[in-house]
Order: sequence, then structure tokens, then C-alpha cells
Amino acid sequence: MTPPSGNKQTMSIPLDDILTRLRGSAVERDARGGHAAAEKTLLREAGLLRLSIPRAFGGDELSWQEIYAVVRKVASVDSALGHVLAFHHLQVATVLIYGNPEQIARLLGHTIEHQCWWGNGMNPRDRRLVAQRNPSGLQLNGVKSFCSGTVGAHLMTLSAVVDAAQRPLLAVVSTTHPGIGIVDDWNPIGQRQTDSNSISFNQVPVAERNVLLWPEQEPTPFHTLRNCLAQLVLTNLYLGIAEGAFAEAKTYAHTQAQPWLASSAEHAVDDLFTQNRFGEMHVHIAGARALAERAAELADRAFARGPALTAAERAEVAVAVAESKVLAHRAGLFVSQELFDVTGARGTKASLGFDRFWRNVRTHTLHDPIDYKLNMLGRWSLKGDLPDPQLYA
Repeated sequence: MTPPSGNKQTMSIPLDDILTRLRGSAVERDARGGHAAAEKTLLREAGLLRLSIPRAFGGDELSWQEIYAVVRKVASVDSALGHVLAFHHLQVATVLIYGNPEQIARLLGHTIEHQCWWGNGMNPRDRRLVAQRNPSGLQLNGVKSFCSGTVGAHLMTLSAVVDAAQRPLLAVVSTTHPGIGIVDDWNPIGQRQTDSNSISFNQVPVAERNVLLWPEQEPTPFHTLRNCLAQLVLTNLYLGIAEGAFAEAKTYAHTQAQPWLASSAEHAVDDLFTQNRFGEMHVHIAGARALAERAAELADRAFARGPALTAAERAEVAVAVAESKVLAHRAGLFVSQELFDVTGARGTKASLGFDRFWRNVRTHTLHDPIDYKLNMLGRWSLKGDLPDPQLYA
């Protein structure tokens, strides 16, 4: 593995300073899209890449509750950077969940030593990436779409098809191999700087010591906890966007908004209808936040169980995560829309960039259909059916 260049000493930058710097350029970068290299360097130098790594390897070993709280704060000012930060930690979790002791020590020790970013190539619906067996081992050929955070990353986890097996191979590769190429096909209406491009692979070797799971291995309940952690990333991104939109609406209401001519209020914040709308936004966010925090607490308990985690325990986490994701989905869409009702016509000024909140949450809430979460919760509440541990549940 080729280490990234640069200083290996971690700099300490207060989170509030990071948020201020990200917010200052968020509107311009959202309009521009592309790769946020300077901002990713900022997060790296601030030490935010080590939050999920165990202290035994030099990391901070924060709980998932604490990590998701950081992700929400970053997402409130810049949901694209919140996304790539969260997905970095999801890949670290992938190593912790699927890796053996040697893999965990080697890969995470390397991550700390060289301050590595991780990217994601685990998109389960895209089976175009094939791992072919040959006398020297395994070789990757094909394409993988929606590889969030891989641009500028040093390592990535990925899934690949082996011999047309139904279950994929899961492995880690270095992104510096010359056979790995970035396909410039990420041009959405929102989340423009998540680097969710497709990645092409041309004769890229996979060392067997970097295979985390072979197709013939039956996933355990602990393995499938990774799916829950991934869904909680989305929950907290949606919630962070809602909180960010609410904060912008509140600031605007106090500093620039004017009461409607038929209102008896002297200031916008004293208008009854404006207060009602803020009350509605508050309730949506408060409910989503409560369920998100509860789900993260259950995820921490399950994560601590490790391989001893049972299917029933895993199901309890999956239900809590689904509940939180449904409410955060709705809160994000609702608050990012209500933002305009409380700011009024002047709030549509392009330089304010308020539209980015709705565009970002609308783009990301299409990741996987909410209807299937509701159906799973309906079957659980009606019949007690355990959630099927699929890759999106």
C-alpha cells in the first residue's frame, strides 16, 4: 500500500472552527461540484479520520453515538463533506466487523500512521465488478458505481462477483494501483461533492490477505450489523440537513425577514404564523433526533457484542434504525421546504444557497425507498417478522 504524502502528525482543530470554515465556502462549492480536496485535507488534519479507530491502534475509539453526532454537525453546514466523513468511518467499521485480528491491526494501524482516507465500493446492486481467479491470486476487472469518497482516498472496501456466486467477495484494495480509474459520471442536483463517481478496474490484483469475506462464508448477525450502521449514516445526514436548514431559517427570521403586510407583528419572529411554522419544524427535528440517538445507542450495544450478537438482537437494532430513518427522511424534506415559507421570496436569492438543503436531502433520500422501510416496520409490528438482513436493511 502506498502511503499518502504529507505530515503524519495529527493537528488539533476545534470542531466549531471546522464548521465555520466549511459553511463559509459551502454555497460556492455546492454550485461548483467536483472534488473538495482542501476541505478533505482540513478534516484529515483535524484528526476526524481517527474517531472510529480503536485506541490500541492510535485512534480515538469514540462510540457510534458520538461519531454520528459529529457527522450531523458537519452535515448541518455541508452535507457532502458529512457524507464522505461518515462513509470513511463506515469502511473502518467494515474492517472491524469483517476483518480478522491481523487484518484489523495491519489495516487500521496503516490508516493511523498515514492518515488515510477510506472510500466505498460496496454498492451491492452493481454486480459489474468481477474478481477472477488466476494462478497468482485474484484480479479485479469491471466497473463499480456510486463509490462515495473514493476520489482522494488511499484505501477502499469493495464487493465483487466471484464465479457468478450469489454472495459477493468483500475485500480491501489500495486506490493507487494504475489499473484503478475514476469515471467522471457524478453530476446530481444535490450532494455534489461526495465523489460518488463510478470506478473502473483493469487487472487490479487483490491480495488474499486483504479479503474480508469469501462468497462461500455465511454472514453472521454481527456481519450484517454493518448494514444498520450504513443506514444510520443516512439517518444522521438527513437529520443534519434538517438542523442546518432550521438554523439558517432562524437566523434569517431574526435578521432579515419582514412580517407580512396583513400581520399585526412588528417583527417577523413575533408573527403567529411564522411561529407556528417554526414549531412544526422543531417537532419534526426533535422527533427524528430522539429516534436517531436511540438507534445509535442500540447500535453501540450491538457493536460491543461483536460475534456474539444474535439475530434477535440485530433485529432490534434494525427496527430502531428503520424508525429513525423514516422520521429523518421526512424531517429533512419538510424542514428544507419550510425554510422558504419562513424566509419568503427574498430567501430564494441564489447567493444565499438555501436551495442546497432541499436538493441535498432530496438526492440522498432516494438512496433506498422509504416504502420498503415502512413495509418492514409494518410486518414487524403486525406479525413480529424479524427484519430480513439485506444490504439495505
